[in-house]
Amino acid sequence: MGYVKNNISPWALLTGASSGIGRELAYLFAKDKINLVLSARNEKALNELAEELRRDFGIEVHVQAGDLSKLVEVERILTYLRENKLSIGYLVNNAGFGDYTRFDESDWNRQLDMIQLNITALTYLSRMLIGDMKSRESGMILNIASTAAYLPGPYMAVYFATKAYVLHFSEAIQQELLGTGVSVTTICPGPTESKFVDAAKASDSNLFKNRKMPSSKSVASYAFEKMMKRKGVKIHGWGNFIMANATRFIPRNFMAKIAEAIMRKR
Repeated sequence: MGYVKNNISPWALLTGASSGIGRELAYLFAKDKINLVLSARNEKALNELAEELRRDFGIEVHVQAGDLSKLVEVERILTYLRENKLSIGYLVNNAGFGDYTRFDESDWNRQLDMIQLNITALTYLSRMLIGDMKSRESGMILNIASTAAYLPGPYMAVYFATKAYVLHFSEAIQQELLGTGVSVTTICPGPTESKFVDAAKASDSNLFKNRKMPSSKSVASYAFEKMMKRKGVKIHGWGNFIMANATRFIPRNFMAKIAEAIMRKR
């Protein structure tokens, strides 16, 4: 890639790295000779990816498998970084999941895990790593939000709300960090080919059914490029860009009705 590093520590912490956008981002960091700390729940997949990246790109890769919806697992990663003196120059908050169901019929523990992973883990990792980046006057944060951040989301109410948090939180700290050498890039992809849809049990909804979706690789390439250029909020795809910005002109009382029609199962 040949991006200028600006003296950033050559270590990236990447969550949700075992598949989809996260896995594709791992290849991009490796190609740019940036060492990696990979995190996800699937330890086997992480170890296989780590071996491939070490072999093919000659970088250092550490694996820290765990369920980041549990704050103790987030703490364990931070302790590992301190004990191994791994100074993170790039933080990628990619881990997250959704759940397609009526909120009043949902499994509360699953909703809570979603909030903890999509919001708490992202916020806590950012809080605990920004200080070191600021002290070095260099660092990049990449938060993966979603076009869901721009809409209410019937049948995925909590997921859409968590992505709205990610977007607004990221914009706020981006503004706070201006002039410090630390940038915050927020990427808002639309529906993407990955394991997310099946895991959320949303494949039969109008949003995903029989729809041609961009690949995880194309979204990851877009996200990586924008992060390295220190861009702010970016929406992947012209159709998604138009949809997200059109919400500014639609009365709020119609937004949920439109979103409900989009999210309803066929």
